[in-house]
Amino acid sequence: MSKKERQQQLLAIIEGNPFVTDRELTRQLKVSIQTIRLDRMELGIPELRERMKQMAEHSYDQVRSLPADEVVGDIVDLQLDRSGISIFEIRDEHVFSRNGIARGHYVFGQANSLAVAIINDEIALTASADIRFVRMVRLGEKCIAKAQVRSLAGRNGKAEVDVFTYVGEELVFQGHFIVYRSAIEEYSEGGNRSADRH
Repeated sequence: MSKKERQQQLLAIIEGNPFVTDRELTRQLKVSIQTIRLDRMELGIPELRERMKQMAEHSYDQVRSLPADEVVGDIVDLQLDRSGISIFEIRDEHVFSRNGIARGHYVFGQANSLAVAIINDEIALTASADIRFVRMVRLGEKCIAKAQVRSLAGRNGKAEVDVFTYVGEELVFQGHFIVYRSAIEEYSEGGNRSADRH
């Protein structure tokens, strides 16, 4: 593959997944990490940390349901009552010391706090969760949680939120959360309010 073709492929991969690491790019493009870094520099593409920072600085909705410091991970995209994305890097304090495997409550905590943060209400609490750990997560891996509101209607003021957590392209956790919301309004499917808030 020519340099131009490789750089076009690199650009397409990063546009499709802005959270892809240089190491993952080396595996996909079958070149050295130095080549990836040089290609990124030539194309003006910042490293992952800078891309995450840029995404976080864009005008996304503000979390209303809990203080930002109570969210596990960094929210990089948030559209209240619709969708959200957070990133959580597994560090020494998140793993079992003898094997470097992440403690499950951190992976669950990222998904649960994102499911609550996505709700456009002053009070939102997890009512129930149906979860599945697909594979263990290890020290140094970055968990990318993607949440989607499935329903805001009915069920006594409860919203349904699905969260899928990935390391790279691999699914590591999934959860279906029922989140209690304090608003006493009628909502239609897809997040549109059918009554105005006064």
